[in-house]
Amino acid sequence: MVFLSGGTGTPKLLRGVRDCDFSVIVNTAEDLWISGNYVSPDVDTVIYTLAGVIDDTRWWGIKNDSFLVHETLRSMGFDEVMAIGDRDRCTHIIRSEILRAGGSLLEATKILCRIYGIPEVIYPMTNERVSTIISTPEGEMHFQEFLISRKAEPEVLDVRFDGIEDARPLKDAIEEIEKSDAVVIGPSNPVTSIYPILRIYEKSLSGKFVLAVSPFRGKTAFSGPAGKFMKALGFEPSTRGMLEFYGDIID
Repeated sequence: MVFLSGGTGTPKLLRGVRDCDFSVIVNTAEDLWISGNYVSPDVDTVIYTLAGVIDDTRWWGIKNDSFLVHETLRSMGFDEVMAIGDRDRCTHIIRSEILRAGGSLLEATKILCRIYGIPEVIYPMTNERVSTIISTPEGEMHFQEFLISRKAEPEVLDVRFDGIEDARPLKDAIEEIEKSDAVVIGPSNPVTSIYPILRIYEKSLSGKFVLAVSPFRGKTAFSGPAGKFMKALGFEPSTRGMLEFYGDIID
């Protein structure tokens, strides 16, 4: 079984998966460089979830982490886009050193899986850089700026994914899809978390049995601003709207 995942809803689902072989293709369109390190929030959340170290009160970062470096930087007048824990930062440093040495995002992810003692079943959606850019009345901003710095408050006018045209699917991830009995689209944000993966793996998913778990209860998202993005693209923020958004790709 292959899961398509963002960084909050689907990891909660993964924690309950038992007694089956599975792999996870994870959104990387929300990645960014922070304080000289490459942060891949959704990939890290899936790693931490499978490793049993996720901070499940916030569903990001490592439980019981300290924030000494982040707080020290702030005291020196340097505000980071997001609060990064000290142990979490170690993950970013390792990934960044691998990338700077010429390694790929997939290679870095496999190494991090080994470090955290979990099977190498997590695949970033691509090795190429893709960035989610949100258009608002205040101007354009990266997804993380919209979500964290602006607390998802601005009106969403449109969404684009810079670099998606050049993003190539991973051979290893394609092989996982081909040998799987089913593909499960997890209950992540359909627009910002799942769509980039579907865009890249559209051909590979053709003909596969694809299920989707809704991130909505009624017309309210279980978590995050999924409803705001669905409305911006003209879809009802509900399970019905999700089905219309995914269209023929799901069974």
